[in-house]
Amino acid sequence: MTPAELAALHRRCFTTPRPWSTEEFSALLETPGCFLLTCRGGFLLGRAIAGEAELLTLAVAPEARRQGYGRALAQEFTARARLMGASDLFLEVAADNLPAHELYSALGWRETGRRREYYGPGLDAIVMHLGFSEQQEGG
Repeated sequence: MTPAELAALHRRCFTTPRPWSTEEFSALLETPGCFLLTCRGGFLLGRAIAGEAELLTLAVAPEARRQGYGRALAQEFTARARLMGASDLFLEVAADNLPAHELYSALGWRETGRRREYYGPGLDAIVMHLGFSEQQEGG
């Protein structure tokens, strides 16, 4: 997927927090440790560096949701991050995005904090963590 295609799908999936631009995707894809995973109807952008990885964004087209694509991308992210030497994985998810929070929890991610108004006024982020020893125990 090109940065323009990523931005177009991101716009379809997110209004709050705001969708990312073509320029933002282009810049991120050029940063060290950044990687893109794609599947039919979706993508995940991640970054791994210095033993840690961050799931930057995961987007699945509305018509492709509830078909396992998000789960597959999240699992592939975990595998790729591990291959890149990460033992601790992190993400932020909007506190009101219950489907995403449930997905990550089901995959063994644990809530470790909250960032007040991270996405704007009244829009908190839940910080989640997955360590490989936790993954082996929980999922």
